[in-house]
Order: sequence, then structure tokens, then C-alpha cells
Amino acid sequence: MVLLIDSINAIRDFLDTGGQVLLVIGVLIFAMWLLILERFIYLFNGFRSYKHGVKADWTNRAERNSWNAEQIRQAMISRAGMRLNTNLALINVMVALCPLLGLLGTVTGMIEVFDVMAITGTGSARSMASGVSKATIPTMAGMVGALSGVFASTFLQRRAKREVELLEDSMVLDH
Repeated sequence: MVLLIDSINAIRDFLDTGGQVLLVIGVLIFAMWLLILERFIYLFNGFRSYKHGVKADWTNRAERNSWNAEQIRQAMISRAGMRLNTNLALINVMVALCPLLGLLGTVTGMIEVFDVMAITGTGSARSMASGVSKATIPTMAGMVGALSGVFASTFLQRRAKREVELLEDSMVLDH
């Protein structure tokens, strides 16, 4: 219990050191990773059953060699691709927002540093330290969130493309 309280206090202190922008970045990264986790779960669990259903529907078709059958096949593959790519655009937008919010944190932190310099004159290092930490911590958090999101998003996009290709290859036309 003490460990939990200490952890919560450490997180609270970190958020206070980084300023309000760090809280926004944290919420954004949390939401982004929830969407990424949902995509991983769907890709490795939910899509399997959907893919087997699509394959079964195609295999059970009596007629698989006409132009109409080719269009139905393409529609089935397209629907599968749309299911796989759900929320990937939103994840990419969140990835792009992370460094921008980090930059906003940098700007607000530097404004605080300049305010301290304006009040104290030449500026002491101790009084400017708070503003400097509010400038650097959100930048770091934004970059960490963006980099981790880029890796996950790229993996999901490549895996979705590969799954669509495998589905397309398994749904053969009768000639």
C-alpha cells in the first residue's frame, strides 16, 4: 500500500514539474495506447474469426468465376481491410499531436523563464529552474509518446496490409 501511495506521489510530482501541458500529453498518450491496444487485440484475436467467416462465405459460394463474383470478392476483401484499418488514422493523428504538444510545453516553460527574468532582473538559476523543467519535460514526453506510437502504428499498418494480402490470396477465383 505504501508503494502505491509513493508511486502516486511521484507521478503527481512529475506532473507538477512538467506543467499543465504534460497532463494533456499524458492523457493523449494514454488514449493513443488504448486505441493501439484495441487494434492489437482485434488483429490477433477478433480478426481471425472474421477472416475464417469471410473465407467460409467465399468457399461456400456456388459461383466463383464471373465478373460479379470478382466484384463480390473485392468487396469482401475491402471490408476486411476497412475493419483492420479502423482507428489507424486516429492513432496517426495522435502520434502527430504528441510532439506538437511537447513544443507547446516548451513555449509555455520558456515564457515562465522569461517572466522570472523580467521580475528578478538578471535572473537566478534557482528561480529559472522551474520554467526550464516545464520547458524540457513536456518536450521529452511528447517525443517519447510520438516515437512509441510511430513504431506501434507502423507495425499495425504493415500487419493489416499483410493480412489483407493473405486473405486475397486465399480467396481464389475459379476459372
